[in-house]
Amino acid sequence: MDHAPGYASRKDDYLKRMKRIEGQVRGIERMIENDTYCIDILTQVSAATKALQAVALGLVDEHMAHCVLDAARAGGPEAEHKLKEASAAIARLVRS
Repeated sequence: MDHAPGYASRKDDYLKRMKRIEGQVRGIERMIENDTYCIDILTQVSAATKALQAVALGLVDEHMAHCVLDAARAGGPEAEHKLKEASAAIARLVRS
């Protein structure tokens, strides 16, 4: 990669969020180990899923605002590639 990623200015924020999500997932693991009620575990799985989705949406936004916008300004095949790449990433998120 020849330049910093679009999320570079918020990298620390993303890392903090991922550490919190990691803690949530470990908590879910402990809940299962301790035979916690299914619905309580599902509630925590839902919370962790929403947290991951928030990270994903933030990264998509950063990608669109930096990588895709820069490529679109430059034009040419790279612009088309970045748009297709972003579209495919968004489609994967929607399906997940």
